[in-house]
Amino acid sequence: MTDLTPRPTPDDPDDPESPETDGVGRRIVTASRVGTAVFAVTATAAVIDKDAFGLVNVVVSLALFGVGCVVFLWAFGVAVNRSRTDAIGIGGLYFLAGSAPRRVQVALLVPLAVQVGVALVSAGLRPFSSLAFGVLVPMFGLGQAGLWGARYGSFGRRADAEGPNPNPTTPSR
Repeated sequence: MTDLTPRPTPDDPDDPESPETDGVGRRIVTASRVGTAVFAVTATAAVIDKDAFGLVNVVVSLALFGVGCVVFLWAFGVAVNRSRTDAIGIGGLYFLAGSAPRRVQVALLVPLAVQVGVALVSAGLRPFSSLAFGVLVPMFGLGQAGLWGARYGSFGRRADAEGPNPNPTTPSR
């Protein structure tokens, strides 16, 4: 007998399996927002008083860049593993194009845009200073978006991942 109980969709906020209600998915979004806020505050403080906050901004920028690199590579590794069965594209993985609900795209790409904006504006206001390290920070936002995409993104199935080769005279790829 077929179960006719309606199943929640991935965009359904009441779905207990939804990444938005799952602790891990929420932590990725929260980490992106917190990292962005810390960077924005330290960059703003460094623009106002470069001598007092310049070193703090450098430390925060390099820390976020380092974490971003690790998370970016982690996301890539998860995506490589998923690519055995799913057709994963870079745009869908790191920019969540077509692979995430709109609210998740906004929740992760807005902090990335803020990171880019703060980095460019702060470095532009204090050229040839330690604020230039801020241009490394968007790697953090890109890594967070990539991790969400790699873990929770919905991608189509690979054409060659349907199962065994239906035509034994044609070699599998």
